Amino acid sequence: MRRAILGLATAALALSPAAALAQTPAAEFFTRLSALCGQTFKGEVAAGNEGDQAFRDADLIMTVASCTPTEIRIPFHVGEDRSRTWVVSRLGEDRLRLKHDHRHEDGTEDELSQYGGDTVDDGTAERQAFPADAYSIDLFTRTDRAVSNTNVWAIEVNDETYVYELSRPGRLFRVAFDLTAPVAP
Repeated sequence: MRRAILGLATAALALSPAAALAQTPAAEFFTRLSALCGQTFKGEVAAGNEGDQAFRDADLIMTVASCTPTEIRIPFHVGEDRSRTWVVSRLGEDRLRLKHDHRHEDGTEDELSQYGGDTVDDGTAERQAFPADAYSIDLFTRTDRAVSNTNVWAIEVNDETYVYELSRPGRLFRVAFDLTAPVAP
């Protein structure tokens, strides 16, 4: 009897860390984002500067197009420009990665692609931030865009809004999508 109780207690302790990991903010965020899979939403510039006029003038559409247990792909269309896809990947239970996949019309990868970063802290179930990683800093430096070396991207997801954000000293760009009103793809 005592062995059975000890066995059950040991099993419960062994499961606790796994159960705790499944409840990390990153895991909850990924689950929240995955719940949008297959849906399309319209957005608008919520913060920006005069250089963002093309975004203000265009229809901004995102589709949570494909979701696996480890990756979510979100094409982001700016008017007729369909070159951008946000890719959110799981790095275990407690960290995420955001990459920007930029393609030409023929599907070939743009020179400025695959930039982004990994979360460095827990974030929340509704917001995760991604500072520029070493690959991005090297890419920006090589392409005369070193001003972007301090970029931090963030994604926010709550019941009503999805927000994509780019920030760095002197720059804030945010696009907010209305999750309460899905649109046709």
